[in-house]
Amino acid sequence: MKQAALFLFSLLSTAFRPRLSLQLEVAALRHQLAVYQRTCQRPRIQPADRILWSLLSRLYSRGQDLEMFVQPRTVIAWQHRRFRDHWARVSRSGKPGRPAISMELRALIRRMSRANPTWGSPRILGELRKLGIDVAKSTVEKYRVRPRRPASPTWKAFLGNHVQDLVAIDFFVVPTVKSTVLFVLVVLAHHRRRVVHFSVTEHPTSEWTAQQIVEAFPWDEAPKYLLRDRDRVHGATFRRRVRSLGIEEVLTAPRSPWQNPYAQRLIGSVRRECLDHIIVLSERHLKRILSQYFEYYHRWRTHLSLEMDTPISRPVQPPKLGKVVEFPEAAGLHHRYERRAA
Repeated sequence: MKQAALFLFSLLSTAFRPRLSLQLEVAALRHQLAVYQRTCQRPRIQPADRILWSLLSRLYSRGQDLEMFVQPRTVIAWQHRRFRDHWARVSRSGKPGRPAISMELRALIRRMSRANPTWGSPRILGELRKLGIDVAKSTVEKYRVRPRRPASPTWKAFLGNHVQDLVAIDFFVVPTVKSTVLFVLVVLAHHRRRVVHFSVTEHPTSEWTAQQIVEAFPWDEAPKYLLRDRDRVHGATFRRRVRSLGIEEVLTAPRSPWQNPYAQRLIGSVRRECLDHIIVLSERHLKRILSQYFEYYHRWRTHLSLEMDTPISRPVQPPKLGKVVEFPEAAGLHHRYERRAA
């Protein structure tokens, strides 16, 4: 600011000097500037110098003629920078913009969009407002997950929506003491994990499998959906018989047994809890063993997926009913426990 004060003082003093003296001084100063420009490539300019030249260019119409060591576009750039810095200070001194979105809210938006692939941003926004969370639509657009493929329900959602009307079938093999292989077909209702029907054969065919479906649903009990794999035993005869019963087939992907999870879980339980501990003698013997096990399975074996209940619901027995008594089940492989009065 010292240079600016000296400039103002010299400006006032020139008002009382003769014109010839001013012209001689200006000529001397211009000569000195010319020498300065030849000897110094780039002068050092302070912020006060920038302010002075900016004001001078605005107050004096011929200010550009006086700009010897700076170019006119440099002075304009100084003005633009001063304008930008001024409003930057004003914006920083006020209140900040939108509040930051918490990580919990971001995760909630992503979880909603993944669990509901058919929902758009307005639907998620409405659900958040019903939960007392007020956010902008642009926030939901920013953090929601966009599916790469067209929206489609997952297998888990499909099974949950159709559990009442869905039946799964699957085969598993059992070797016998005579080195023959028996094929067991199980028909499992997803609701309550109930084994609707099972049968054993040494030579499964499409006609035999179709007949088992008819025996599993002899009256008006046919389900709406039948979940199965792509085994060749489900041939044209089987498909026609299923279609005549008004059942729609749902096929799993090739080599994807995990898409028929309940049937696979049942087969694993049968093996671990029964067949792995018995030597099967014949087809008749296997049928008797499986009949005993499925009786135990339906009435006494608790299931984690059924909240520790049985497929055929089993009442809770309070201690007042008596002592706990043990009874063998499935040829002694398992035991059931009941309270009986002494």
